[in-house]
Amino acid sequence: MLIKDIMTKDVITVTEDDTVEKCANLLSTHGLSGLPVVDAEGYVKGIVTEGDLIRRSSRIQQPAFLEILGGIIYLDDPNKYLEDVKKSMGHFAKNTMTEDVTTIHPDEKVEDAATLLVRNKIKRLPVLNEENKLIGIVSRKDIMNHLFHNE
Repeated sequence: MLIKDIMTKDVITVTEDDTVEKCANLLSTHGLSGLPVVDAEGYVKGIVTEGDLIRRSSRIQQPAFLEILGGIIYLDDPNKYLEDVKKSMGHFAKNTMTEDVTTIHPDEKVEDAATLLVRNKIKRLPVLNEENKLIGIVSRKDIMNHLFHNE
């Protein structure tokens, strides 16, 4: 079976300028765990997940460091810390979203989607057409329904 046969076609999306509050409200209201962030033409710019919003609300851990002779030696990456601070202060989807989004095309096999989900430890895959525009989404739930209720 192919992705196009099991994907959700009516995808709830947000734009980069939508607020974090709107994202949280949509996730909660519709029982979703992630929202693709798209531009006006339908290209995926990122994805806002429950994890992104929880990380935004959680306490940011300061990187470990040693202070020697008045100098600081970081044991963790200070750039990651600064990135986390910026994300936590983000008020818009563009400041909170994950930009590196794994996607799939509609003519790929369901098994390929399952492999991507497991390998990348993610819960959903935006489905892109030949022009790389969003046309659907396939989730773990969609795959589970196909595998175990389609016998």
